[in-house]
Amino acid sequence: MNIAIAIDSFKGSLTSMEAGRACMEGIKRVFPESQVKIFPIADGGEGTVDALTEGMGGKTECISVTGPLGQKVDAVYGIIQSTSTAVIEMSAASGITLVPEKDRNPLYTTTYGVGEIIAHAIGKECRNFIVGIGGSATNDGGVGMLQALGFSFTDENGNDIPKGAAGLEKLHSIDASNALAELSECSFSIACDVKNPLCGNDGCSAIYGPQKGADPEMIEKMDKWLLSYAKLAKESFPHADENFPGSGAAGGMGFAFRTFLGGELKNGINMILAETGIERYIKTADYVITGEGRLDSQTVMGKAPHGVASIAKKYSKPVIAFSGCVTPDAGVCNHHGIDAFFPILRRVCSLDEALNRKEAFTNMADTSEQVFRLIDLFEKERK
Repeated sequence: MNIAIAIDSFKGSLTSMEAGRACMEGIKRVFPESQVKIFPIADGGEGTVDALTEGMGGKTECISVTGPLGQKVDAVYGIIQSTSTAVIEMSAASGITLVPEKDRNPLYTTTYGVGEIIAHAIGKECRNFIVGIGGSATNDGGVGMLQALGFSFTDENGNDIPKGAAGLEKLHSIDASNALAELSECSFSIACDVKNPLCGNDGCSAIYGPQKGADPEMIEKMDKWLLSYAKLAKESFPHADENFPGSGAAGGMGFAFRTFLGGELKNGINMILAETGIERYIKTADYVITGEGRLDSQTVMGKAPHGVASIAKKYSKPVIAFSGCVTPDAGVCNHHGIDAFFPILRRVCSLDEALNRKEAFTNMADTSEQVFRLIDLFEKERK
């Protein structure tokens, strides 16, 4: 029996690989001779670095970079040496969780630290980049990141503009002549699941500005500045397109990556699944196992288990999902490729107990064992 396991992390409890190992343990109790392959998955957001780096035999680097408010923060990213790939979560350097709620103001938050991570990875011989851009505290159009990579953004007097969205008000000139030469050798795959343009009623300022601390007056100003920035960028980068779907992701990071670094904006889970090569294994699998911490109606809206199930159904493979908990509306998953799902909690307990790594591992192993005992029964009757 061949089994493919691709379970998203259980936040605050099990990593993607830990969840997979626990599931495999339960399966092996019933089918000790089965061929089980665990694939790391994430949707490009939190957990992407851990999942891909651990699952693909990489290592992590922890470096000090400029945080969203200009303070120093420790940021972790992954390096997969076999493919010269760096795995980066933007939120590690410019995430909203790094900014106390009382200090949230996108006029002054910067993406500079993201550029510092990229530059560090280039120094480590990385030339391929997987970047998740969710959870940002910024609205600077990615200018901070680009400044850290050697791009020049200056005012009418030739001085560098200040960091943050407010600096865009003074932007007069863009010069790429001093950008890191190695960037021409690099490819950037950007996990981007939103389709917002850079500007306008559906742009990053209007849609995401409020959660980053922007009031209506700030939103109007930032939108105007970003439009001027986009028009200026077109003078040197004709393919710049502020209306391209995803340009408004992460306060304009989608626009920056696509315009200045040749980045491709991709669906997060589809991109990660392609990187792991899971489809090749699913073709020959007898069962496909997926899951996440909480299974609900949002699971089918492009989240990791739905991505796994979609591939499995291309080859008519049965799909089983495990989760920490399920909601009353989770039944919709049965209509989107997940044939059956099972919560792993086995007794009444507190949230802290449920999230305990050892407890969760045991629950996953024991639940998967019972599910595969039922499968064993049906397999024997079929014979």
